[in-house]
Amino acid sequence: MAWAFMSNHAHVLVCLIRDPSCRLRDVADMVGITERAVSRIVHELKESGVLMVEREGRRNTYRVDGTHALHHPLESHCNVEKLMKLLCDVPQEKR
Repeated sequence: MAWAFMSNHAHVLVCLIRDPSCRLRDVADMVGITERAVSRIVHELKESGVLMVEREGRRNTYRVDGTHALHHPLESHCNVEKLMKLLCDVPQEKR
C-alpha cells in the first residue's frame, strides 16, 4: 500500500472503537504499524483527551470522547464522533 486516506491515529481509533479491550499488539497488526507506534498514538490521543484508558485486571479498556474537534483547519468543523460514525459500524452506546 503506497498511501491511505486516513491517518494512523484514525486507524487506531477505529480499532479501539470496534473492540475497546483490544491489545495494542493486535491493533498494530491490523493497522500495519509497530506496537511502539500504536503505544505512542494511544498516548497522544490520551493526552489530548480524545481517548480514556481504564485498567481492568491485566488489560486496558479504551473509551473515545467524540466531542473533540478534529485538529486540521479543513476538518475543524467536525468532531471525532462524526468521523467515527462514518468509519465504524458500532452503535453509539459503545463509544
